Amino acid sequence: MKEHFRICAVQVDLAWENPSENRDRLHAFMESVPSSDLYVLPEMFTTGFTMNPAQYAESFPGETLDWMRNEARLRGAALVGSVASSDPQGFTNKLIWVNPDGSYYTYNKAHLFSLAGEEKQYLPGDEKMIITYLGWKFLPLICYDLRFPEWSRNTMNTEGCDYDVLLYVANWPDRRVNAWDALLKARAIENQAYVCGVNRVGYDGNDVWHSGHSALYGPDGEQLAAAAPDTEEAFTHILNADALASQRRRYSFLSDQRYSISQLGLSSTGESK
Repeated sequence: MKEHFRICAVQVDLAWENPSENRDRLHAFMESVPSSDLYVLPEMFTTGFTMNPAQYAESFPGETLDWMRNEARLRGAALVGSVASSDPQGFTNKLIWVNPDGSYYTYNKAHLFSLAGEEKQYLPGDEKMIITYLGWKFLPLICYDLRFPEWSRNTMNTEGCDYDVLLYVANWPDRRVNAWDALLKARAIENQAYVCGVNRVGYDGNDVWHSGHSALYGPDGEQLAAAAPDTEEAFTHILNADALASQRRRYSFLSDQRYSISQLGLSSTGESK
């Protein structure tokens, strides 16, 4: 495991249903911040949280995957975020993780936001993925997944924990941002992992305001970094492998769990493509 891992959270306003403008905006933003090992982008970062996938979902693989591969190669870093995707079986809210060598992983959002009718437009995923990158293990999830703690359950076995870093990419409205703040912290505490949540800012096409509150929490729930609310801003922070291991050794809470991921009926994969 790389002892010090640099993560960059990119909190931006998104142009409504305008992929080319958003890709250009994110490129410029990443050009302006210090180099990192991983750049985390918001949910549906090419369109905003659109419920018009028939018009705006992108075929996969497609232009945005090519863009992410190019950005990852240019920066020598991984990128992760989600897009509205058109797959052979239907539309999905697809998280894409791309490595600098062009290999990639995908995860389809499992918990679809019924208050916005997301389940009427998109198909849910049913399988998580745990990605190993530079020796660190990541579990990337999407927005509404945050409200369902069983989906992010971390366990301890003879080989260590399932994951070290939990990621949430989001379009989380300001009207419920108190829940976002509280649940990110809770996920860090209960899973003894770093948790990074990256949310957008600005109004979407439905006149819904997003205030950001992108933040990083340590395995004890301490907030380690945060972007200013209501503002386009990226923050970088260095994750410390020794600090994580020390916290888990000193407080071996995960070893006292009675139920494992398999006993809860969940599964995870992480094969690159």
